[in-house]
Parts: sequence; structure tokens; C-alpha cells
Amino acid sequence: MATAPITFTAPEGKGLAAGTLGLWGSTVIGLASTAPVYSLVATLGFIVIAVGAQAPIIFVLAFVPMLFIAYAYRELNREIPDCGTTFTWGTKAFGPWVGWMGGWGVAVAGMVVLANLAQISGIYLWALIDGIVGSPQDALLADNAPLVTATGVVFIAAMTWVSWRGVEIGERVQNILLAVQYLALAIFIAAALWHFFAGSAPDPTPFDWSWLNPFAIGDWSGFVQAILLALFIYWGWDTTLALNEETKDPRRIPGRAALLTTVILLVTYVAVTIAAMMYAGLGDGPTGLGNETNADDFFIAIKDGLLGPLGWVLVVAVMVSAISSTQTTILPTARGTLAMAAYRALPKRFATVHPRFKTPSFSTLVMGIVAVVYYVGMTLISDNILQDSILSLGLAIAFYYGITGYACVWYFRRELFTSRRNFFYKFLFPLLGALMLTYAFVQSAIDMYDVDYGYTVLFGVGGTFVLGVGALAFGVLLMFLWFFFPRAKSFFRGESLNRDTPVMVRDEPSAYGRSVDGGLT
Repeated sequence: MATAPITFTAPEGKGLAAGTLGLWGSTVIGLASTAPVYSLVATLGFIVIAVGAQAPIIFVLAFVPMLFIAYAYRELNREIPDCGTTFTWGTKAFGPWVGWMGGWGVAVAGMVVLANLAQISGIYLWALIDGIVGSPQDALLADNAPLVTATGVVFIAAMTWVSWRGVEIGERVQNILLAVQYLALAIFIAAALWHFFAGSAPDPTPFDWSWLNPFAIGDWSGFVQAILLALFIYWGWDTTLALNEETKDPRRIPGRAALLTTVILLVTYVAVTIAAMMYAGLGDGPTGLGNETNADDFFIAIKDGLLGPLGWVLVVAVMVSAISSTQTTILPTARGTLAMAAYRALPKRFATVHPRFKTPSFSTLVMGIVAVVYYVGMTLISDNILQDSILSLGLAIAFYYGITGYACVWYFRRELFTSRRNFFYKFLFPLLGALMLTYAFVQSAIDMYDVDYGYTVLFGVGGTFVLGVGALAFGVLLMFLWFFFPRAKSFFRGESLNRDTPVMVRDEPSAYGRSVDGGLT
């Protein structure tokens, strides 16, 4: 039977709430997605152990590939402001197979990190309560795995509801949560510097410009390890692009917000790192940044000495950071699957948009349910496997960021050398960013393959490698399974989405000559 031609009539785009976010709202959501407080807590100690006093310059160097990829996102978004981002751009540049896997990379990263954020939210909530009620060390609520897991599930459910309820209410919530985070970081920096200049810091270490000298790093393996750690704490700014169809200027605001987010994060990370080093020093003492026992939670180690009875402020900040990022992490994945369904790369149901709230209702609920199932399942199997799956997160991030960088170069290949601007922003910067992330992917995979990496060994190699590569390979399996469904044929034949397919966004009425399935819902 001959396939009927696909006709498009979608003046309302995909049905999302167009014109909701401005530059400030997009930037707030981008910052919240990176969970700046929690990111610092989880990585700062390990970076100092790896490179010592050169920790501040590591954050600067890791910023470079993020900035380069942000330019790729900006340029592609100006041309194709579609909420499918990497999926849509990868398909237009390289075809359906690469595009589908790019979309899967976004989904995998979101699912895995949600489990981590839920667990951290639960642990820190009960750690706060332990501190208030004075729980005995052998009966800490924060160590109660069933209680922490149940709390994490509640947080995922609550943030899924906020995401389902609408971008506008989500923006208001994020304004409050981000303000709490940055207030806590400001208090941290002020208190650390005050103790340093007052002479009451446990290991006062005067600032030295050599901290910003990359050539002072003597150990290459330590340098690579630190860069990989720092590289991925910038991850999350691309949420601003996933909300492009809901901004007031879809072609310009998301890209500007992404660049602004990365710059703010750079300043934040460098400032907090320098303040921490001046206060606690680089030694292996009880509060030292070089103490391996403090590496996974530096704030907890120093909170009482730094803030005294107000030490709980740092605990609240970490908890709020994780909760905040839980909500914003749901947003890009839900919109990515919405776009995939709109172009027939997923079942049609994923394209459902709530008639009142204008959110991808079905995709949002599925994301929340999958995150809960994954989190609870991994916790029941083994907490070590859960931790290794989180450590493998970098592979998925480098994978889809890299696809985006290469897609920018290839999509604009006919105009790369027509102007100086195009040369830098559409060719050189995206290509360098993609190459750096490709190296990060390969080096991370090599490191994860070692049985001493992470917490588990699976099939005779590092469990982190198996989980990270396995998650991407599982996407290949799902893609081939979907290929055999009748609805998928037009996508894999390049009919429902190709280089010439007009974007489905409301601010482009002249572009809508056709719509998938006669509509999107």
C-alpha cells in the first residue's frame, strides 16, 4: 500500500505555552538545572585532591568546551528553535539514526541524574532533622535507606507535578530556590574570607596568582581527572534551549540565556573555590580540602567551624539545590520526547500537550514515573550500582553535547567561511567543543573500564563502564525496535523530519505548511 503524503497544518506549533519566559526566567532555570551548590559540594574536594592549588584554573579550563558548545546551541537555535534540540538538530544534520540517539542521550542523562538528586534531597532533609532533634549517631535518620528512598520519591513526584502544572509556576518556584542557593553561597564566601582575615580560619592560606596558572599542574592524569570532574558540573545550562518554544523570543533569548548561565557558573565556581582554599587550606587535616574523607561533602565537614550555630544554612542549601535541579531536569527530557513524538520518532501519545497548562503532560508524567522506578529499582538492587550509574553520567552528557557540536558544523557547512562570525561561531568554536567532549567521552570510558573505578565490577570490568555504555547501547536497541512500528517509517525514511522540514513554533506562522498526523496532540 502506498504511504499517504504527510500534510502539515500546525499554526500553534506543538501547543506549548509560547511567550512565557524572558531572559531572566530562562537564565534562572538554566542555573537551577546545574545545581550549583550541590555540584560544588560533590566535586570540589576531589578536584583539589587531583590538582591541589590549581583547582581554580581547572574550573576556568573546563568552562571553555562548555562555552564552545553553548555557541553551537545558540547558532542552531537561531536557525531551528525547536524544543527537540539535539534530537532535531542531529536529525537535520546527520539523519534520523544519529538524531534519535542524540535524543536518547538527553533522556538517559535526565533519568540517571534524577535518581541522584532525589537521593541527595532525601539524605539532606533528614540530616537537617537529625541536627535539629539531636539524633544519636547509631540511629541517624539520614542513614535510614528506606526512609531516604521514600522521601526521594516524594520529591520526584512533587517536582513532576510542578513541571506538569506549567513553566510559569516552575519559574516562580525556581526564583525562590535559586535565591536560597546563592544567598547560602554568598554567606559561605563572606564567612570564609572573614575567618581568613580575622586569623580564625583552621588553615588560612593566602591567595596566590599561581592558583590560576595552568602550567603549574605537574600531573597529567590528575589534570585529566580534574577536568572531567569540573566539565560536567557545568551540565544543565542547555535546559534554556529545551524551553525555546516557551520563551518570548525563541530564536534569541534561549541562546543568550545559555551563554549567560555558563558565565555566571564560571564566576560562582571560581569564587567559592578560592574562598574555600583560603579558609580550609589544601592539607589533609579535619577540615582540609586535601582530606579524602571530606571529598564527597566538603560543606558538612566545615559547616560548624565556619558558621557555628548557622551551619544548618549549608545543609539547607545543598538540599534546595538538589530539589531545584530535580524539577528543571524533568523539563528538557519531557520536551525532547514531545518533539520526538511530534516527528514520529516516538509513539504519538508522547506528543500530548495539556489543554490548559500547555505542558507536555504525558511526557512529563512518564519522565517522573520512569525516574521513580529507576531510583527505587537501583536502590533495591544495590546502592553501589546506583552510585556507579551516577558516575557514568558523564558519558551520556559528552555524547549528546558532542553530537550537537558536530551537527552545528555540518548543518551550516555551506556558509562556514562566508564571514568571520560564521567561521568562529558556526565552525571553529563548535568543532573545538565537540572534539574536546569526544576526548572526554573516550577518556572517561577508558577510566571507567578499570575495575578499580567506582563501586562495582560487572562482567570483569568496571561497573561504571558497563552501566554508562550499556545505557547508550540500550538506546540503540529501543531505536531498532521502534523502527519496525508502522508509525516510525516516515521518520526513518526522512519524511517527517529532514533538513528542509519547517520548525513547528508559534512565532513562525509562515513556516507552517504541514503538521505531523494532521496535528500534534
